[in-house]
Amino acid sequence: MPVKKIQVGQVWKKDDSGDTFLITKIYSEALTTFAVLRKTGSEDQPPIRIKVAKSGATVILPGFTFTQESDEF
Repeated sequence: MPVKKIQVGQVWKKDDSGDTFLITKIYSEALTTFAVLRKTGSEDQPPIRIKVAKSGATVILPGFTFTQESDEF
């Protein structure tokens, strides 16, 4: 499902493993936006940082799929 905006609290599923991740932080560095994700149910594991890709009016986390019904909050 295309997403217009990535927000803290969204849940994304990793395509290769099927694990779910929660977005805990979004920040910009130079001209690039990054999302910090933490695996749900495994708070002791270190978070991962993913570069946010833009495709027209939508945003993408490469290797992840948005899992929630709607991005309208």
